[in-house]
Parts: sequence; structure tokens; C-alpha cells
Amino acid sequence: MLTDRGRALLRWRDPAGRVTAPPGLPDMGELLLSRRGEASGVALARALVAALEEADEARRLAFLETLADRFGPDPEAVSRAMQAVARDPASVEAVEALHVAAEPRRQELFRRLNLAPGGTAALVRMREELLRHLKDSPALRRVDSDFAHLFASWFNRGFLVLRHIDWNTPAAILEKIIRYEAVHAIQNWDDLRNRLQPTDRRCYGFFHPQLVDEPLIFVEVALTREIPDTVAPLLDLDRKPIDAAEATTAVFYSISNTQKGLAGVSFGNFLIKQVVEELKSELHQIQTFVTLSPVPGFAAWLAREREGGKMLPAEVLAALTLLDQPGWHVDKDAARALREPLLAAAAIYFLRARDGKGRAVDPVARFHLGNGACLERLNVLGDVSANGLKQSHGLMVNYLYDPDRIEANHEAFAERTEIAASDAVRRHLPATTAMKEMP
Repeated sequence: MLTDRGRALLRWRDPAGRVTAPPGLPDMGELLLSRRGEASGVALARALVAALEEADEARRLAFLETLADRFGPDPEAVSRAMQAVARDPASVEAVEALHVAAEPRRQELFRRLNLAPGGTAALVRMREELLRHLKDSPALRRVDSDFAHLFASWFNRGFLVLRHIDWNTPAAILEKIIRYEAVHAIQNWDDLRNRLQPTDRRCYGFFHPQLVDEPLIFVEVALTREIPDTVAPLLDLDRKPIDAAEATTAVFYSISNTQKGLAGVSFGNFLIKQVVEELKSELHQIQTFVTLSPVPGFAAWLAREREGGKMLPAEVLAALTLLDQPGWHVDKDAARALREPLLAAAAIYFLRARDGKGRAVDPVARFHLGNGACLERLNVLGDVSANGLKQSHGLMVNYLYDPDRIEANHEAFAERTEIAASDAVRRHLPATTAMKEMP
């Protein structure tokens, strides 16, 4: 509870003791950094958080730009610390003093803002806004680096709580599941119930103690008798659920990050691995853990290849002209003729294509392969929704999470960019491209 002194600070008095209007946002930041008392610090942090919430977008952007310009390291303190290290490079104290001096002042400002009620959520929103302006204001990258540094610690896996989300979960959280679902849109409450209530469905999310009713990331799981190759049956409202005890396979068919302000903070790898352990503990008969994943970059990559790329063989390119036929996916002859060319193109896309940094081009593939999964199967017409056809010509894939191979696969991908893929996937590579994967 704030002291009277802490409350009085919110009235903003000038040196003569007269009540004045609050200072500007940067000055409030300077004042917050100058305070040493806990009560006054919390009161000022609360005031600055409130002022930021009430400010218009232009003022908030100006504040972020000021953070980049005025709230970096103190140049004089850094210079003194560097001179001390130069005089005695072996001095641990001098090196530690340099480390302290080199820290941007805005990092301490963020720590103090975090003391305010709702401060953590406010900082996440602040970074979300910053990310929207990053392209037009490159100087904000300095501020973004500080956010990323602090959030990596504040949202460390050790602080996260795994919660089973079901039909009895508070409505405030269920509403956010509907809103944040990023892979297969939830149409209504009946759709949500179909994903949470039946015995063969599970949903898990990570929560943070400072964001109690805000799932940071959640994964939807279908319990099945076999590995699925299409998503529609999993989402069908009229399907007949199976008893969880009959399931042999757990299918991760949707995983959604919810907080744009936490971009770059990795939760998904921990979430999937912990859910695997939860399910193994609850349902001992489940032995197979796979995803049914979208391929968001495939259609765009294929369009570039068809316009002048060099990775697809001529016979594959020729066959793919059928993609220009409206409604090809419901024309049995066209769909049949496109099956093998699409599988060949997909195999090249996953196993050969690389971006400018030498990485697998598909972002979902990078996520799962980086987590130690294996590219198990390519599924033509796995998602024939409008979005599925637009982003991947309906292609979906299964990534297999084999607990005995996860670490080896992860290390091979991280250290040598080697992609773990099944023989079934590799067999789709055209003979003319059957060569060692690009590094």
C-alpha cells in the first residue's frame, strides 16, 4: 500500500509547493529514475503507466524515440569505466563497473515501470507499439534490444505456468482463445466447445503470474487413432468423438502466440515438449506425437519459382500450370494430375530451398525442425479452406515429435542446418535434384 508521500507525488508540485500539471512523459521517466524510495517509485511508475495509456499515438511514439535518444548509457560514466579497465584489465571490480555503466538507462526505467500494478502488461503493449514503428524509425532498434533482453528473463520458462484449458475455464480466457487463434479461426462458441469439451480434445497454454488471464501461447490437440492428413475432419462439428483411451496419436493441429509484444521470446518449444510429457503421463497408450501444420510460404515461393526460379525441373513446372485452373482442387482429374508435381515441389521447398540467411524458407518448418521434430509426411489438399488454398495450395505437413530423437534432431538442425525428414518425404524429390542438401 502506498504511503502518503507516494500518493502526494501524483499531484505534481512545483518547487514552491504549488500543484501543477504533470510533466511530459520523458520528464516523468527522468523523475522515476531519480527516486530511491520504494513508495515514491511505485507511485511514479503507476503515474507514468497511466499517462502512457492516456497519451495519443503521436505522444507515445515521441516517448519511444526519446527513450532511444536520451535514455541510453551515460557516456561519461562509460568513459571513466573504460579508463579504469585500461589501467587495470585484471580488475574484476573495474570490469563489473564497466558492465554497469554500459547498461542503457532505459533498462532500469523499464524495471521500475514493472513495479506498477499492470506494469508488465503495459510494457508488453509498449513493445507491441514499438514494433509497428520499427521499419520507419530504425533508431528504435536500440529500445527493442533492451525490451528483448529484459523479456527473455522476465518470461523465462521458470516463471511460466502450464494450464489445461477446457470448457470449464473462465469465460474471460475462453474469449481470448477465440480472439487469438491464429491457424484455424474459431467461428463461434460451438466451434470452441468442439475443440475443448470432447474426450478426444485437449488445449494447453502457458500463463505468466503477472498476466494471470492472458495465455501467452496455447496449443490445441486432437487425440486420434492414426496420423491425419487433412484438417477438416478434426474441425468437423458433426464428427463422433472417440474415447481418449482408444487414441494412439496426439495431433498438435494449432499453436498460437498471443502477445505481439513478446515477439522473439520463445515459448513454443517448451510448450510442445511439456504437453508431450503431460499426455504421456495421462494416457500411457499414446505413442505417436505429430503436428498437422500449415505451410504459409509455399504458394508464394512456388509463384516465384514459376516466374523464373531455377529449382524446379521443367516437367514439374509444366504440370503445375494446372494450378491456374479455377477450382482445380475439386476437379478430380486436375487434383490427381497435380498430386505428384505438388509433392515434388514441396520436397524441394523443404529440403533444398533456403532463404538469404541459409535457413529453411518456411517459418513453421524452422520452428518445428528447430524444436527437434522430423518432417514426416507431405499432405496434398490437407487444407482446402480459402486460406489454405491461398497460402499453400492446400498443402499441409506432419512433423513428428519422437521423444527419443528430439535432441539429436535439434542439434543437427541448429549446428549443421540438417533437416530431419522421413524416407517418405525424401522419395518425392525429383531424380534431377536428388543431391546433398544445401548447407
